[in-house]
Formats: sequence, structure tokens, C-alpha cells
Amino acid sequence: MFNNIILNTDSYKSSHYLQYPPSSEYVSSYIEARGGEFPEHVFFGLQIFIKTYLLRPITQQDIDEAEAIITAHGEPFNRSGWQYILDTYEGKLPVEIAALPEGKVIPTGTALVQLVNTDPHLVWLTSYLETALLRAIWYPTTVATISWRIKQAIRQALVTSSEQVEEQLPFKLHDFGARGVSSMESAAIGGLAHLVNFKGTDTLSAILTARRYYAEEMAGFSIPAAEHSTITSWGKVHEVDAYKNMLQQFAKPNSLVAVVSDSYDIYHAVTEIWGKQLKQDVIDSGATLIIRPDSGDPKTVVLEVLDRLWDTFGGKINAKGYKVLADCVRVIQGDGVNEQSIRDILDGTLAAGFSADNIAFGMGGALLQQADRDTLSFAMKASAISTQGHWMDVFKDPITDKGKRSKKGRLAVIETDQGIKTIRYEQLKEQMNLLQPVYRNGVLLREYTLQQVRELSDG
Repeated sequence: MFNNIILNTDSYKSSHYLQYPPSSEYVSSYIEARGGEFPEHVFFGLQIFIKTYLLRPITQQDIDEAEAIITAHGEPFNRSGWQYILDTYEGKLPVEIAALPEGKVIPTGTALVQLVNTDPHLVWLTSYLETALLRAIWYPTTVATISWRIKQAIRQALVTSSEQVEEQLPFKLHDFGARGVSSMESAAIGGLAHLVNFKGTDTLSAILTARRYYAEEMAGFSIPAAEHSTITSWGKVHEVDAYKNMLQQFAKPNSLVAVVSDSYDIYHAVTEIWGKQLKQDVIDSGATLIIRPDSGDPKTVVLEVLDRLWDTFGGKINAKGYKVLADCVRVIQGDGVNEQSIRDILDGTLAAGFSADNIAFGMGGALLQQADRDTLSFAMKASAISTQGHWMDVFKDPITDKGKRSKKGRLAVIETDQGIKTIRYEQLKEQMNLLQPVYRNGVLLREYTLQQVRELSDG
């Protein structure tokens, strides 16, 4: 339904082929995160777009369909331009996309992608792709950045309080977001963006996306877990039986099983049911029971649950002086979770003398849905135009908002002792240009594996 790239744009783009200056040949545009909420971001997701849309040539059917819809919609249709692409390039789009390496942590205000048409007869094509290309980049980059920032917060808490930092870190933030996004495509793309940083997920579409687009057979993992319906279906008087069934079905030596335990009274469940009635069952199973509170103020509830588990199951004081619960019990907080609440919970946990070893987090809408293009102020702008072989700067500089001032000229990105900088292409000397071609005229020139992306983001 949505594979026709000609229709993957804003309506008004259809009229733009008639708006460029006469004799124009090439337009060079770039994409950047101009600022927004964070000082840096993790670039990710371009490869999904290229493989999905740009490696599929347009067809005569695409052109005919687009003409019928666009003209009836009230816009002019550039049939001769699209027919030229089909006849001359077999439907492959004659543009070049240069981009930074996926997974690289980039300061805001840096050019991430540079796009230019490669055929002078198609000067309009560069900006025609703005809608689809910008959307394909801002969303996964923003989700990857949110996840990455939380990773830094959790890592710091582990460095302070844990003896197993790198072993624990990949599974400390679990993706619960599939049901909270606007579409399955969002779940797939956003879920994979999270997996750049962590390996815990319940978003199956993200696993499939990793296989199809980034050569990763198994990008993340899940465990058997209860939901409220599987607990409450036993009835309140049989709450203990519901929990016991979870142990019987899933608790094996060295396994993990998560049980939501606040359907009625989280504190009674922790102290009386798990801590007394089923305590020996938990210990004898050889598994790790992960108790999930799902209501109340997270900072208060998590600490109370940790205290009660310490009182009932005990644990040890590690070499850094923090309490670590017995191996058979842990906690996961999945309600009201965002970056700030995670930081607050971790601060409270450590202040109470508990190691960050004891807790993991599940994050849903705040991970995959509570982000938009303005979170990092993403934009794609034309910065140079070539007319009769001469390149001229193109830019906007509105007096009412200097934050929307755009870059000028053809661009390059270099790494210096002072950090990553965007410069004019003409200023390149012997430095390596980090903006490297990844696509040209229907051919994918550079392909990343998820493993490479992960290594770069963690470097």
C-alpha cells in the first residue's frame, strides 16, 4: 500500500519541479538535528529506508497511480520527470546519499546526511525526497538517543554500586513499547533503535527488522512473564496459586521468570506470599524470580519492595558496600518509566544502600512514542544549488528565529581535537570526510550490521 515512493511525500512537493530557477542542474541538501532537548544524539536508521524504498525501482504502475491521485488531488504532476527516471535509469532514483556512520554519537548541529541529485535533468528530485527521508531518520535517531541516554545513567549507577557492570548493563532497560506506538512500523523501527543500546525487548517486530535490515539473527531477548489477566483470572483468593503456577511452569535452574505482583496488594504479595508461603519454592527452583510492581509512585514502591525482599530473602553486601539481594529475587519497574524517573529511582536505590544490580526497568510509550521531530529539532534544508556548472550557496536566515538559520554550501564533517565539526566541502584538506556515500543511483554502497552499529555507539 505504501511502497510507491512517488506518493511518499507532501502534496505540495508535486508542484516544486516548476519552481526552481531556469538552468538549475543540482541541488545539495542536508539533514541535521539542530538542537532540541539533548546536546548529542545517536545517528541510526537510514539503512532501513534505503533498503525498503530506494532499492525498489519505480514502475510504470507507480507513475500511473501517482498521476491519477495527484492530479485529482489538485496538484500538477511531473509525469515527464518520473517517466525519464523509469526510461533512463530503469526506475532507480538517480541521487547520491552521503551519511555519517550509523551508531556514531554526534553533537547536535552536525550534518548527518547529504543528498544530491546525480542527473542535471532532475534538479527537483533532491527535495522531493525530504518528507520520507527526514522521517526515516529523525524517529529512529531520536529513540536511539533516548535509549542511549538512559544507558549512560544506568551505567553510572552500576559503576558506583555493582561488581558486574558490563554483564548487567545490556538487560537493564527492556522495551515494553509495542502496544503504545502509532503503527507496527513504528514499533519495528523504534524497537530496533532501542536495541542499538540494550538487548532486552518484547517488541518482536524489532527482532524481525534487525534480521532483515542489519544482519542480526537475534538482536534481543525476552523471558516468560505474567500479565494481570493471567494472575487475576485465578481470582483474588487463589493469588498464591497463580504465582505458584508461574514457578511450576517456568522456574528452572538458571532461568528467569517475571511476575506482576500488584494486582491486589504488592506489599502483601512480596512479604506474605513470595516471602513466606512460596519462599522455599522460589529458592529451590534455582531460578531468579523478577517481581514487577505496576502501580503507585515508583520511587516509593520500588524501595519498599527492595526492603521487604531484603528482609525475607536476604542477600550480601558487595565489595562496593551495597546490598545485593539473594540471586533468587530481583525487581523490574515498568510503570511510569522515563529517563527522569529512572534517574530518580536509581538515586533513591543507591541512597538506601541497594546496588543497581537489584533492579531493571521496562519502558513503553516514553521510549517509542513520546518523541517527535522537535525533540531534537530535526530539519532537512537545501544548502547549495548548481547552475551551469557553478555552485551557489542556498540558505535561510529568518530574523524571527535564529535557531532556524541553515547551513551554507556543500558540506563535509570532520573529527578534530575539539570534536566533530561540520565544514564547507571546499575547506577539506587531508582530513577524512565522515560524510561517506552510502547510496548512489539504485545501489547500496555501504552496509552496516547491528553489531557494528552497537560497537560504534558504545565506543
